[in-house]
Amino acid sequence: MIYRKTYMDKIIPFIDTPFVKILTGVRRCGKSTVMEMIKEELLQRGISKENIISYRFDSLENEEIDTASKLYKEIKRQVRKDEKMYIFLDEIQEVKDWEKAANSFLSDFGADVYVTGSNSRMMSSEISTYLTGRYVSFRIYPLSFSEYLEFRKTYADWNDIYSEFARYIRFGGFPALQLQEYSLDSAYTVVRDIYNSTIFTDIVKRSQIRKIDQLERIVKYTFSNTGQTFSALSLSKYLKCQNRAMDPETVYNYLSKLESAYILHRCSRFDIRGKEILKTQEKFYLADPAFRFAVLGFNEDDVASTLENIVFLELRHRGYDVYVGKLDHNEIDFVAVRQNEKLYIQIAQEISSEKTKEREYGNLLSIADNYPKYVLRTDILTGGNHEGIKTMHVADFLLSGDY
Repeated sequence: MIYRKTYMDKIIPFIDTPFVKILTGVRRCGKSTVMEMIKEELLQRGISKENIISYRFDSLENEEIDTASKLYKEIKRQVRKDEKMYIFLDEIQEVKDWEKAANSFLSDFGADVYVTGSNSRMMSSEISTYLTGRYVSFRIYPLSFSEYLEFRKTYADWNDIYSEFARYIRFGGFPALQLQEYSLDSAYTVVRDIYNSTIFTDIVKRSQIRKIDQLERIVKYTFSNTGQTFSALSLSKYLKCQNRAMDPETVYNYLSKLESAYILHRCSRFDIRGKEILKTQEKFYLADPAFRFAVLGFNEDDVASTLENIVFLELRHRGYDVYVGKLDHNEIDFVAVRQNEKLYIQIAQEISSEKTKEREYGNLLSIADNYPKYVLRTDILTGGNHEGIKTMHVADFLLSGDY
């Protein structure tokens, strides 16, 4: 079990605090493993195993515990009177009204409660109603590139950083794929299974969607256009031209459901001069780049947008709010904001002409402030500085502490 320090550093300060700790993220991203790490931390602190109660609700063993009242009775039966109890509930969204039970565990038993979930109902209004001010949430992502390298060093014969980065582009960051050597076909079979179980369990079944073909069209479009700006209206018009009419409201609804299952991440535009978030022509990125290749097949032409996807996820992993920058008629790939920090980033697979160089560097030079600016590429191994703009290989940026 590779220790995921980034998350543990955030969660550990909340141990023994009167909040429900909620870990969310796409299926198979490692939430359950992080939960196991928290248990290990408790054991190292001298907490008895008898004071730790743990349930997995994606297991048939606990299928009958499907309501808050049943869950409450089950936990109450095991609580040790006058002792601090630690309750771990994995994939809790399978239990109806679970937040009522979690609230009772805090108030009735004074327990320390941890839950995981794989859809954004974990962040819904019901939680706000029953757990107002009584929960903290932690978003778990598939492996960052630095975490991926830790797995590779432990479980495989790994190569140099740049070769591993080329592999990371294709295989993505789902932890299960890094525990042994897989062929690309085998890896994508695993990813398709994650995708299918998410689509049909967290979206189709839960939302009772009947027109699955419509959902699949939206998926294929968004996967094919990762990193491209579009709106529900423009997507609706595109589908109409393909003789597959779908109104904008339906399109928006499907996009929201894909977000709710953590398959997609929405990236809004930010007007750099006007300093405001724009609500039109957003971009969408995938929870893991392997989703795109597993569903649509690998294509070398998709690598450039995949690089954007990887950098977007890394910035989110580091706690940044990430936007697409609008500067008059130009676009900055990412504006990343974290408290008082800000970064501007352009990403290019390669810069092979003066025109491309002018576009990538010129856009950044047009920004009249002193926040750090980066051009990230894959056609260089040695970084540099161009009129104050840092130039780095994408892999080096992902592993750097400069940001």
